[in-house]
Amino acid sequence: MTEWSVRLQEFVDSIAASVAVVAADQSRQLIVPACNRNFFEMTGGRPLGSHEFPIEFDALVPSYARREFRDKLHECFNSGIAQEFEQAYDLKDGTHWWRLSLKPFRHTEGGDAVLEILITGLDITPKMELTHQLQVSTSRFRSVVDAAYDAIITIDQEHNVTLFNRAAENLFGYDASEMIGQPLLRLIPEPYRSRHDGYVHQFARSPVKSRQMNERIRIHGLHHDGSLVPVEIAISKINVDGLLEFTAIIRDIADQVRLMDLLQKQAVTDQLTGLPNRREFLEVTDNCLGSSEDLSVLMLDIDHFKVVNDTYGHDAGDEVLSVLAKIGTAVTSKVGVFARWGGEEFVVALPNTRLDQARAIAEQLRLTIANQDFKHDWHTGKPIPFTVSIGVATRTAGEADTATILKRADEALYKAKEGGRNRVMS
Repeated sequence: MTEWSVRLQEFVDSIAASVAVVAADQSRQLIVPACNRNFFEMTGGRPLGSHEFPIEFDALVPSYARREFRDKLHECFNSGIAQEFEQAYDLKDGTHWWRLSLKPFRHTEGGDAVLEILITGLDITPKMELTHQLQVSTSRFRSVVDAAYDAIITIDQEHNVTLFNRAAENLFGYDASEMIGQPLLRLIPEPYRSRHDGYVHQFARSPVKSRQMNERIRIHGLHHDGSLVPVEIAISKINVDGLLEFTAIIRDIADQVRLMDLLQKQAVTDQLTGLPNRREFLEVTDNCLGSSEDLSVLMLDIDHFKVVNDTYGHDAGDEVLSVLAKIGTAVTSKVGVFARWGGEEFVVALPNTRLDQARAIAEQLRLTIANQDFKHDWHTGKPIPFTVSIGVATRTAGEADTATILKRADEALYKAKEGGRNRVMS
Protein backbone atom coordinates (compact mmCIF):
# COMPACT_ATOMS: atom_id res chain seq x y z
CA MET A 1 0.00 0.00 0.00
CA THR A 2 1.13 3.58 -0.60
CA GLU A 3 1.65 5.95 2.26
CA TRP A 4 -1.54 7.73 1.23
CA SER A 5 -3.48 4.45 1.34
CA VAL A 6 -2.15 3.61 4.78
CA ARG A 7 -3.10 7.01 6.14
CA LEU A 8 -6.52 6.66 4.45
CA GLN A 9 -7.13 3.25 6.04
CA GLU A 10 -6.12 4.57 9.46
CA PHE A 11 -8.52 7.45 8.96
CA VAL A 12 -11.55 5.36 8.02
CA ASP A 13 -10.87 2.85 10.80
CA SER A 14 -11.18 5.64 13.34
CA ILE A 15 -14.69 6.60 12.16
CA ALA A 16 -17.64 5.08 14.03
CA ALA A 17 -19.90 5.14 10.98
CA SER A 18 -19.68 2.79 7.99
CA VAL A 19 -17.01 4.30 5.74
CA ALA A 20 -15.30 3.34 2.51
CA VAL A 21 -13.31 5.03 -0.22
CA VAL A 22 -13.97 4.10 -3.84
CA ALA A 23 -11.75 4.89 -6.81
CA ALA A 24 -11.56 3.85 -10.43
CA ASP A 25 -8.52 2.06 -11.82
CA GLN A 26 -7.04 2.63 -15.27
CA SER A 27 -9.65 0.33 -16.85
CA ARG A 28 -12.46 2.26 -15.13
CA GLN A 29 -13.20 -0.64 -12.80
CA LEU A 30 -14.29 0.33 -9.32
CA ILE A 31 -11.89 -0.48 -6.52
CA VAL A 32 -11.92 0.13 -2.77
CA PRO A 33 -8.59 1.49 -1.46
CA ALA A 34 -9.88 1.53 2.14
CA CYS A 35 -12.94 0.79 4.27
CA ASN A 36 -13.53 0.25 7.96
CA ARG A 37 -14.90 -2.71 9.87
CA ASN A 38 -18.34 -1.14 10.01
CA PHE A 39 -18.50 -1.17 6.22
CA PHE A 40 -17.74 -4.89 6.16
CA GLU A 41 -20.45 -5.44 8.78
CA MET A 42 -22.86 -3.38 6.68
CA THR A 43 -22.36 -5.48 3.53
CA GLY A 44 -21.93 -8.79 5.38
CA GLY A 45 -18.35 -9.32 4.20
CA ARG A 46 -15.27 -10.61 6.03
CA PRO A 47 -12.89 -7.92 7.34
CA LEU A 48 -9.54 -7.81 5.52
CA GLY A 49 -6.08 -6.92 6.65
CA SER A 50 -4.61 -3.60 5.55
CA HIS A 51 -2.18 -5.35 3.23
CA GLU A 52 -5.06 -6.80 1.17
CA PHE A 53 -6.28 -3.40 -0.08
CA PRO A 54 -7.18 -2.22 -2.64
CA ILE A 55 -9.92 -4.75 -3.49
CA GLU A 56 -12.52 -4.86 -6.20
CA PHE A 57 -15.79 -3.15 -5.37
CA ASP A 58 -17.80 -6.16 -6.62
CA ALA A 59 -16.01 -8.43 -4.16
CA LEU A 60 -17.15 -6.29 -1.27
CA VAL A 61 -20.80 -5.65 -2.09
CA PRO A 62 -23.45 -8.43 -2.38
CA SER A 63 -24.69 -9.12 -5.89
CA TYR A 64 -28.27 -8.00 -5.19
CA ALA A 65 -27.06 -4.52 -4.16
CA ARG A 66 -24.27 -3.99 -6.71
CA ARG A 67 -26.18 -2.55 -9.65
CA GLU A 68 -27.84 0.31 -7.82
CA PHE A 69 -24.68 1.02 -5.79
CA ARG A 70 -22.47 0.96 -8.89
CA ASP A 71 -24.85 3.24 -10.85
CA LYS A 72 -24.78 5.81 -8.06
CA LEU A 73 -20.98 5.71 -7.92
CA HIS A 74 -20.62 6.21 -11.68
CA GLU A 75 -23.07 9.08 -11.53
CA CYS A 76 -21.01 10.66 -8.78
CA PHE A 77 -17.74 10.13 -10.74
CA ASN A 78 -19.22 11.63 -13.91
CA SER A 79 -20.97 14.62 -12.38
CA GLY A 80 -18.72 15.36 -9.43
CA ILE A 81 -21.92 15.95 -7.44
CA ALA A 82 -22.62 14.25 -4.10
CA GLN A 83 -25.29 11.54 -4.08
CA GLU A 84 -27.45 10.01 -1.37
CA PHE A 85 -29.62 6.90 -1.38
CA GLU A 86 -30.88 4.08 0.84
CA GLN A 87 -30.11 0.36 0.59
CA ALA A 88 -31.14 -2.77 2.44
CA TYR A 89 -28.76 -5.64 3.25
CA ASP A 90 -29.97 -9.08 4.29
CA LEU A 91 -27.67 -10.36 7.01
CA LYS A 92 -27.82 -13.34 9.34
CA ASP A 93 -29.61 -11.38 12.04
CA GLY A 94 -32.15 -9.87 9.64
CA THR A 95 -32.50 -7.01 7.20
CA HIS A 96 -30.63 -3.77 7.89
CA TRP A 97 -31.28 -0.44 6.19
CA TRP A 98 -28.53 2.09 5.53
CA ARG A 99 -28.52 5.65 4.25
CA LEU A 100 -25.43 6.03 2.06
CA SER A 101 -23.83 9.37 1.24
CA LEU A 102 -21.37 9.60 -1.67
CA LYS A 103 -19.06 12.60 -1.59
CA PRO A 104 -16.41 13.08 -4.36
CA PHE A 105 -13.04 14.51 -3.36
CA ARG A 106 -9.57 15.06 -4.88
CA HIS A 107 -6.07 14.71 -3.54
CA THR A 108 -2.67 15.19 -5.19
CA GLU A 109 -0.17 12.37 -5.46
CA GLY A 110 2.77 12.42 -7.86
CA GLY A 111 1.39 15.52 -9.49
CA ASP A 112 -1.73 13.79 -10.77
CA ALA A 113 -5.22 14.80 -9.64
CA VAL A 114 -7.20 11.71 -8.72
CA LEU A 115 -10.98 11.74 -8.10
CA GLU A 116 -12.18 9.41 -5.37
CA ILE A 117 -15.48 9.02 -3.53
CA LEU A 118 -15.96 8.87 0.20
CA ILE A 119 -18.89 6.63 1.18
CA THR A 120 -20.50 7.20 4.55
CA GLY A 121 -23.23 4.88 5.77
CA LEU A 122 -25.64 5.43 8.67
CA ASP A 123 -27.76 2.58 10.04
CA ILE A 124 -31.38 3.66 9.75
CA THR A 125 -32.92 0.26 10.51
CA PRO A 126 -34.83 1.42 13.63
CA LYS A 127 -36.29 4.34 11.69
CA MET A 128 -37.25 2.10 8.75
CA GLU A 129 -38.87 -0.43 11.08
CA LEU A 130 -40.83 2.38 12.70
CA THR A 131 -41.80 3.69 9.28
CA HIS A 132 -42.90 0.21 8.25
CA GLN A 133 -44.98 -0.19 11.40
CA LEU A 134 -46.56 3.18 10.72
CA GLN A 135 -47.30 2.16 7.13
CA VAL A 136 -48.86 -1.09 8.30
CA SER A 137 -50.92 0.76 10.88
CA THR A 138 -51.98 3.36 8.32
CA SER A 139 -52.80 0.65 5.80
CA ARG A 140 -54.85 -1.22 8.39
CA PHE A 141 -56.67 1.97 9.36
CA ARG A 142 -57.31 2.79 5.70
CA SER A 143 -58.62 -0.72 5.04
CA VAL A 144 -60.99 -0.51 7.99
CA VAL A 145 -62.19 2.94 6.99
CA ASP A 146 -62.70 1.93 3.36
CA ALA A 147 -64.47 -1.29 4.34
CA ALA A 148 -66.85 0.55 6.68
CA TYR A 149 -70.52 0.34 5.75
CA ASP A 150 -71.10 3.96 6.79
CA ALA A 151 -69.60 7.01 5.13
CA ILE A 152 -66.69 8.51 7.11
CA ILE A 153 -65.62 12.08 6.46
CA THR A 154 -63.02 14.11 8.36
CA ILE A 155 -62.63 17.88 8.09
CA ASP A 156 -59.94 20.18 9.42
CA GLN A 157 -60.36 23.36 11.43
CA GLU A 158 -61.09 25.27 8.22
CA HIS A 159 -63.91 22.79 7.43
CA ASN A 160 -62.07 21.34 4.44
CA VAL A 161 -62.27 17.59 3.80
CA THR A 162 -59.18 15.58 4.75
CA LEU A 163 -60.64 12.04 4.66
CA PHE A 164 -63.37 10.68 2.40
CA ASN A 165 -63.85 6.91 2.46
CA ARG A 166 -65.31 4.59 -0.17
CA ALA A 167 -68.76 4.54 1.43
CA ALA A 168 -68.77 8.35 1.26
CA GLU A 169 -67.95 8.11 -2.44
CA ASN A 170 -70.91 5.78 -2.95
CA LEU A 171 -73.25 7.90 -0.84
CA PHE A 172 -72.46 11.31 -2.35
CA GLY A 173 -71.32 10.37 -5.86
CA TYR A 174 -67.88 12.03 -5.62
CA ASP A 175 -64.43 10.42 -5.88
CA ALA A 176 -62.22 11.04 -2.88
CA SER A 177 -59.81 12.93 -5.16
CA GLU A 178 -62.62 15.38 -5.96
CA MET A 179 -63.38 16.08 -2.29
CA ILE A 180 -60.01 16.07 -0.48
CA GLY A 181 -59.12 19.69 0.27
CA GLN A 182 -62.58 20.91 -0.71
CA PRO A 183 -65.02 22.61 1.69
CA LEU A 184 -67.57 20.33 3.31
CA LEU A 185 -70.30 22.77 2.21
CA ARG A 186 -70.29 21.03 -1.18
CA LEU A 187 -72.17 18.18 0.49
CA ILE A 188 -74.73 20.37 2.27
CA PRO A 189 -77.97 21.57 0.61
CA GLU A 190 -78.07 25.31 -0.04
CA PRO A 191 -80.79 26.18 2.54
CA TYR A 192 -78.69 24.73 5.39
CA ARG A 193 -75.23 26.02 4.49
CA SER A 194 -75.48 29.32 6.33
CA ARG A 195 -76.21 27.54 9.61
CA HIS A 196 -73.67 24.74 9.30
CA ASP A 197 -70.58 26.71 10.36
CA GLY A 198 -72.42 27.88 13.44
CA TYR A 199 -73.23 24.29 14.42
CA VAL A 200 -69.59 23.26 14.01
CA HIS A 201 -68.29 26.22 16.03
CA GLN A 202 -70.81 25.49 18.78
CA PHE A 203 -69.72 21.85 18.89
CA ALA A 204 -66.05 22.93 18.91
CA ARG A 205 -66.65 25.03 22.06
CA SER A 206 -68.71 22.33 23.76
CA PRO A 207 -67.05 19.98 26.29
CA VAL A 208 -68.91 17.12 24.59
CA LYS A 209 -66.52 15.03 22.48
CA SER A 210 -69.10 13.27 20.31
CA ARG A 211 -72.76 13.26 19.45
CA GLN A 212 -74.62 10.10 18.58
CA MET A 213 -76.93 9.69 15.60
CA ASN A 214 -80.07 9.55 17.73
CA GLU A 215 -79.23 12.93 19.25
CA ARG A 216 -79.66 14.69 15.93
CA ILE A 217 -82.76 15.25 13.86
CA ARG A 218 -82.86 13.75 10.38
CA ILE A 219 -80.96 15.84 7.88
CA HIS A 220 -80.14 15.63 4.19
CA GLY A 221 -76.87 15.58 2.29
CA LEU A 222 -76.40 16.87 -1.25
CA HIS A 223 -75.52 14.26 -3.88
CA HIS A 224 -73.23 15.07 -6.81
CA ASP A 225 -76.27 14.93 -9.13
CA GLY A 226 -78.13 17.55 -7.05
CA SER A 227 -80.53 15.14 -5.35
CA LEU A 228 -81.04 15.10 -1.57
CA VAL A 229 -79.87 12.12 0.47
CA PRO A 230 -81.57 11.50 3.85
CA VAL A 231 -78.88 10.70 6.43
CA GLU A 232 -78.16 10.31 10.13
CA ILE A 233 -74.88 11.64 11.48
CA ALA A 234 -72.65 10.98 14.45
CA ILE A 235 -69.84 13.50 14.89
CA SER A 236 -66.71 13.56 17.04
CA LYS A 237 -63.73 15.87 17.47
CA ILE A 238 -60.06 15.39 18.32
CA ASN A 239 -57.18 17.77 18.97
CA VAL A 240 -54.27 17.28 16.57
CA ASP A 241 -51.23 19.42 17.42
CA GLY A 242 -53.46 22.13 18.86
CA LEU A 243 -55.91 22.10 15.95
CA LEU A 244 -59.36 20.53 16.02
CA GLU A 245 -60.40 17.91 13.50
CA PHE A 246 -63.99 16.75 13.12
CA THR A 247 -65.02 13.30 11.96
CA ALA A 248 -68.56 12.44 10.88
CA ILE A 249 -69.95 8.94 10.52
CA ILE A 250 -72.83 9.29 8.07
CA ARG A 251 -75.48 6.63 7.59
CA ASP A 252 -77.70 6.45 4.53
CA ILE A 253 -81.27 6.12 5.81
CA ALA A 254 -83.05 6.37 2.45
CA ASP A 255 -84.50 2.85 2.81
CA GLN A 256 -85.53 3.59 6.39
CA VAL A 257 -87.20 6.85 5.35
CA ARG A 258 -89.05 5.13 2.51
CA LEU A 259 -90.27 2.46 4.93
CA MET A 260 -91.36 5.04 7.50
CA ASP A 261 -93.17 7.05 4.84
CA LEU A 262 -94.84 3.88 3.57
CA LEU A 263 -95.94 2.88 7.06
CA GLN A 264 -97.20 6.39 7.71
CA LYS A 265 -99.11 6.36 4.44
CA GLN A 266 -100.55 2.93 5.19
CA ALA A 267 -101.70 4.19 8.57
CA VAL A 268 -103.88 6.85 6.92
CA THR A 269 -104.68 5.13 3.62
CA ASP A 270 -107.37 2.62 2.68
CA GLN A 271 -105.61 -0.41 1.22
CA LEU A 272 -108.22 -1.29 -1.43
CA THR A 273 -108.96 2.12 -2.91
CA GLY A 274 -105.83 4.08 -2.02
CA LEU A 275 -108.05 6.81 -0.52
CA PRO A 276 -107.42 8.51 2.80
CA ASN A 277 -109.02 6.44 5.54
CA ARG A 278 -111.22 7.47 8.46
CA ARG A 279 -108.23 8.64 10.55
CA GLU A 280 -106.95 10.99 7.83
CA PHE A 281 -110.45 12.35 7.19
CA LEU A 282 -110.99 13.15 10.87
CA GLU A 283 -107.59 14.88 11.05
CA VAL A 284 -108.60 17.17 8.17
CA THR A 285 -111.99 18.02 9.66
CA ASP A 286 -110.55 18.57 13.15
CA ASN A 287 -108.02 21.03 11.70
CA CYS A 288 -110.87 22.93 9.99
CA LEU A 289 -112.93 23.00 13.16
CA GLY A 290 -109.99 24.53 14.99
CA SER A 291 -110.59 27.70 12.96
CA SER A 292 -113.64 29.74 12.02
CA GLU A 293 -113.76 28.68 8.37
CA ASP A 294 -116.74 27.03 6.69
CA LEU A 295 -116.84 23.24 6.46
CA SER A 296 -119.25 21.00 4.61
CA VAL A 297 -119.31 17.21 4.71
CA LEU A 298 -120.69 14.68 2.24
CA MET A 299 -121.56 11.13 3.23
CA LEU A 300 -122.39 8.71 0.42
CA ASP A 301 -122.73 5.04 -0.22
CA ILE A 302 -123.38 2.79 -3.21
CA ASP A 303 -127.02 1.95 -3.82
CA HIS A 304 -127.85 -1.77 -3.60
CA PHE A 305 -124.21 -2.69 -3.26
CA LYS A 306 -125.15 -6.18 -2.04
CA VAL A 307 -126.90 -6.76 -5.38
CA VAL A 308 -123.67 -5.79 -7.20
CA ASN A 309 -121.70 -8.32 -5.17
CA ASP A 310 -124.34 -11.07 -5.60
CA THR A 311 -124.67 -10.45 -9.35
CA TYR A 312 -121.07 -9.88 -10.40
CA GLY A 313 -119.05 -11.32 -7.52
CA HIS A 314 -116.99 -9.76 -4.75
CA ASP A 315 -114.04 -9.02 -7.03
CA ALA A 316 -116.35 -6.92 -9.19
CA GLY A 317 -117.69 -5.28 -6.04
CA ASP A 318 -114.15 -4.31 -5.07
CA GLU A 319 -113.66 -2.90 -8.56
CA VAL A 320 -116.79 -0.76 -8.18
CA LEU A 321 -115.41 0.62 -4.91
CA SER A 322 -112.11 1.46 -6.65
CA VAL A 323 -113.94 3.12 -9.56
CA LEU A 324 -115.97 5.24 -7.16
CA ALA A 325 -112.72 6.24 -5.41
CA LYS A 326 -111.23 7.45 -8.72
CA ILE A 327 -114.36 9.39 -9.71
CA GLY A 328 -114.79 10.94 -6.28
CA THR A 329 -111.15 12.02 -6.15
CA ALA A 330 -111.37 13.53 -9.64
CA VAL A 331 -114.50 15.55 -8.76
CA THR A 332 -113.42 16.76 -5.31
CA SER A 333 -109.59 16.84 -5.33
CA LYS A 334 -109.37 20.60 -5.94
CA VAL A 335 -111.77 21.51 -3.14
CA GLY A 336 -111.68 18.76 -0.53
CA VAL A 337 -110.65 15.31 0.68
CA PHE A 338 -112.46 12.21 -0.56
CA ALA A 339 -112.06 9.33 1.92
CA ARG A 340 -113.38 5.83 2.56
CA TRP A 341 -115.38 5.61 5.76
CA GLY A 342 -115.86 1.83 5.69
CA GLY A 343 -117.59 -0.82 3.58
CA GLU A 344 -119.40 0.92 0.71
CA GLU A 345 -119.58 4.24 2.61
CA PHE A 346 -117.46 7.22 1.65
CA VAL A 347 -117.10 10.72 3.08
CA VAL A 348 -115.91 14.04 1.69
CA ALA A 349 -114.53 16.97 3.70
CA LEU A 350 -115.02 20.31 1.91
CA PRO A 351 -113.19 23.14 3.73
CA ASN A 352 -114.28 26.72 2.95
CA THR A 353 -117.42 25.39 1.27
CA ARG A 354 -120.98 26.58 1.96
CA LEU A 355 -124.06 24.34 1.83
CA ASP A 356 -125.13 25.40 -1.67
CA GLN A 357 -121.64 24.81 -3.01
CA ALA A 358 -121.47 21.43 -1.30
CA ARG A 359 -124.81 20.39 -2.81
CA ALA A 360 -123.59 21.35 -6.29
CA ILE A 361 -120.44 19.24 -5.86
CA ALA A 362 -122.48 16.32 -4.56
CA GLU A 363 -124.90 16.58 -7.51
CA GLN A 364 -122.01 16.64 -10.00
CA LEU A 365 -120.57 13.52 -8.38
CA ARG A 366 -123.96 11.73 -8.41
CA LEU A 367 -124.64 12.55 -12.08
CA THR A 368 -121.14 11.51 -13.21
CA ILE A 369 -121.69 8.08 -11.65
CA ALA A 370 -125.32 7.64 -12.69
CA ASN A 371 -124.61 8.59 -16.31
CA GLN A 372 -121.44 6.46 -16.40
CA ASP A 373 -119.69 9.61 -17.57
CA PHE A 374 -116.21 8.21 -17.08
CA LYS A 375 -113.79 5.82 -18.75
CA HIS A 376 -112.82 2.51 -17.20
CA ASP A 377 -111.76 -0.85 -18.61
CA TRP A 378 -114.01 -3.18 -16.63
CA HIS A 379 -112.59 -6.58 -15.81
CA THR A 380 -116.01 -8.09 -16.43
CA GLY A 381 -115.83 -6.97 -20.04
CA LYS A 382 -118.86 -4.67 -19.75
CA PRO A 383 -119.68 -1.71 -17.50
CA ILE A 384 -121.23 -2.44 -14.12
CA PRO A 385 -124.02 0.10 -13.55
CA PHE A 386 -124.27 1.59 -10.08
CA THR A 387 -125.52 4.75 -8.42
CA VAL A 388 -124.87 6.55 -5.14
CA SER A 389 -126.96 8.36 -2.57
CA ILE A 390 -125.41 11.40 -0.90
CA GLY A 391 -126.14 13.27 2.30
CA VAL A 392 -124.84 16.82 2.82
CA ALA A 393 -124.27 18.69 6.08
CA THR A 394 -122.63 22.01 6.91
CA ARG A 395 -121.00 23.27 10.06
CA THR A 396 -123.10 25.64 12.10
CA ALA A 397 -121.61 28.78 13.64
CA GLY A 398 -119.10 27.88 16.33
CA GLU A 399 -119.59 24.13 15.91
CA ALA A 400 -116.44 22.20 16.81
CA ASP A 401 -117.50 18.54 16.82
CA THR A 402 -116.94 16.45 13.68
CA ALA A 403 -119.19 13.67 14.97
CA THR A 404 -122.17 16.02 15.15
CA ILE A 405 -121.73 17.18 11.56
CA LEU A 406 -121.29 13.60 10.38
CA LYS A 407 -124.45 12.59 12.20
CA ARG A 408 -126.44 15.23 10.27
CA ALA A 409 -124.84 14.10 6.99
CA ASP A 410 -125.75 10.50 7.82
CA GLU A 411 -129.35 11.53 8.53
CA ALA A 412 -129.45 13.31 5.17
CA LEU A 413 -128.07 10.16 3.49
CA TYR A 414 -130.80 8.09 5.12
CA LYS A 415 -133.42 10.48 3.72
CA ALA A 416 -131.87 10.17 0.27
CA LYS A 417 -132.19 6.40 0.44
CA GLU A 418 -135.75 6.60 1.74
CA GLY A 419 -136.57 9.02 -1.06
CA GLY A 420 -135.67 6.47 -3.74
CA ARG A 421 -131.84 6.48 -3.79
CA ASN A 422 -129.60 8.02 -6.47
CA ARG A 423 -130.20 11.46 -5.07
CA VAL A 424 -128.66 14.22 -2.90
CA MET A 425 -130.28 15.36 0.36
CA SER A 426 -129.14 17.94 2.91
